[in-house]
Amino acid sequence: MAVVGPTAAGKSALGVGLAQALQGDVVNADSMQLYRGMDIGTAKLTEAEQQGVPHHLLSVWDVRRTATAADYQVLCRETLERLPTPIVVGGSGLYVRAALDVLEFPGTDPALRRDLEDALAEHGPGPLHARLQSLDAEAAQRMEPSNGRRIVRALEVVLLTGSMPGEMTSYEMHVPTVYLGVDRDDLAERVEQRVHRMWDLGLLEEVAGLDGLREGVTASRALGYAQALRQLDGEIDEATAKALTVSATRRFVKRQRAWFRRDPRVHWLDSSGDLLDQALTRLTQAD
Repeated sequence: MAVVGPTAAGKSALGVGLAQALQGDVVNADSMQLYRGMDIGTAKLTEAEQQGVPHHLLSVWDVRRTATAADYQVLCRETLERLPTPIVVGGSGLYVRAALDVLEFPGTDPALRRDLEDALAEHGPGPLHARLQSLDAEAAQRMEPSNGRRIVRALEVVLLTGSMPGEMTSYEMHVPTVYLGVDRDDLAERVEQRVHRMWDLGLLEEVAGLDGLREGVTASRALGYAQALRQLDGEIDEATAKALTVSATRRFVKRQRAWFRRDPRVHWLDSSGDLLDQALTRLTQAD
């Protein structure tokens, strides 16, 4: 089964509850929680919050590593094969689909990727998005001009294969899965509360102590971490760093909702009721 939905909706707590009820294991599908040392800013559950439930694919990659859904696919499928009752939990839509659906990824070229990432670091996403627009206008239209990581990958694929695969509109499962969706009407407020809590818990200190974070193409652009780095560099003050993180996270929530809401397999739970009871009832009906 999979527990999906936007950031701050309560997926992690439900995953723990399901694992306890079913004697299962939680498998992380949050791309940023894969990184070691990135705990506060990704809302990674503490050992106490995990309540004795085995959690897999947390803190497995160094922050210098560039995360890809293709690498995660291999790692996650190996994990799923050895667990009797895995519960995939996370809001990284492409990673969830990489693990559970029939999905093949175009190849990669390390030298080309490095050149594109260097261009992104030097000039920002704008010129790269313009280049993608000239090569594959449809692919460029499907992504935000500010999302440098996605633009780099799209350009890499287009330059290697001639075109970017279109929208993923088919849902053929590699692993039979019951999808449970968690969302809330008050996410805007919850996001703001989470961001302020991150700073209160010591996000700035966490970022300052993360060796190699600035070298990580993916990790250094994570929500909260990019803003904390700017604060540490003196570019912005704490209030601005928090405000920028809140607005960026709310935009991310909007994209997550759009991704999961168009998946017809997701059964959305009622946030005003008991999520665990609803989830267990849905699993019984699926059987």
